[in-house]
Order: sequence, then structure tokens, then C-alpha cells
Amino acid sequence: MAAQLGIDVVSDIVCPWCFIGKHRLDAALAQLRAQDPGLAIRVQWLPFFLDPDTPAQGETYRPYLEKKFGGAVAVDRMQERLAEAGATAGIEFAFDKMAVRPNTLRAHRLLHRAQQNGDASALKERLLSGHFQRGENVGDVATLARIAAEFGESEEHAREYLNSDADTDTVRGLAHRAQKMGINGVPFFIFNQKVAISGAHPPQDILLAIEQSTQ
Repeated sequence: MAAQLGIDVVSDIVCPWCFIGKHRLDAALAQLRAQDPGLAIRVQWLPFFLDPDTPAQGETYRPYLEKKFGGAVAVDRMQERLAEAGATAGIEFAFDKMAVRPNTLRAHRLLHRAQQNGDASALKERLLSGHFQRGENVGDVATLARIAAEFGESEEHAREYLNSDADTDTVRGLAHRAQKMGINGVPFFIFNQKVAISGAHPPQDILLAIEQSTQ
């Protein structure tokens, strides 16, 4: 195995399969670290917008889903499948708590800024769990500022940043670049800029892709 491993993950915070995919990636990396404790791993979280037309204030979740997927029965079945898949990755979805489908631009900006100072995987996990398990509106400035404060930043400073346009063009540009690369579904993983896989694959598939990327 190479001394360093670079992983780029294109995903959105309102994507349930991205949450599952992250946990499966975490499981694969845990195995990898156990085998090679000296391996340096860099994970970069890149933005994607499942629905770029989501209003800035978000929208009511259940009606959105029923309109998109064809009614209540279809949504219930989809969530049942997600619950089963989530359980295999140690995730318990709380769909009943999810009142708002947020616009994720601000959350992606917060994540982008955090990555300028190091690994932001813990923040990514917090945003995903906030949306899918705590029923938080992760498009709301006050909510995101409180989350930022959990990671040592002042709420006031985070609120000022989120209320500005800082990094907006950069984040949108990164999402646009992913689309230009042909990425139209997430999660999408790129290992060492050599091997890519699309979807929330099991840990063993991720480990195989990582091995291929080091050859």
C-alpha cells in the first residue's frame, strides 16, 4: 500500500445513500488503518446538489418526496428500503423527524471552509446526522452556526460567514465541475485520482477500489 491515500467524495447532505456510503467508507478505512497504521489518509468532501432549485428557505419535506417519487406509497416503500440499507451501515434514519428539505448551499460552504484547515469528516457526519436523525434544518443559518460552535467556532462568527456570500461561487464551481466530469449521481468516490466508483458500495468493494488505485 502507498504511504498516502487520497479520497475525493462527491455527495450531498440530503442524500440518504451518501450517509450510508460514508459509513461504509468509514468501515473500509477502519480496516485499512488496522492493517497499515502508518498510512496517511486524506478525505476531501466535494459538493453536489441533488436539487439545485430547492428554495433558499427549504421546503416541506413529505410533499416534496411524494411529488418527486409518485405518492405516499412509493415514498413509504423507498424509506423502508433505506431503513434496511441504513441498518447494515449502523444508521437509524428518523424520517418522521424530517420536516424540511433544506437548500444545502450553506452547509456545503461550511464544510468547504472547514476543510481549508484540515479533515472535515466529523463535521460531514454531524451534518448528515443532523438532517437524517435529529430532524434539524441544516440549511438554516442559526442551526448551522450552532453546529459550527460544536466544533470550536464562535456562533457569532459562523453566523456572519453564513450570512455572507463567502465561498458561494467556489462551492457552486466545484459542484459544476463534478457535473462536467459526468458525475450525475452520488455518492461518487475517487481514489488517488485513478479509480472511481459510484454508489454506496460495501466496504470490501471500497477496499478493492483502493487497492486498484495504488497499483
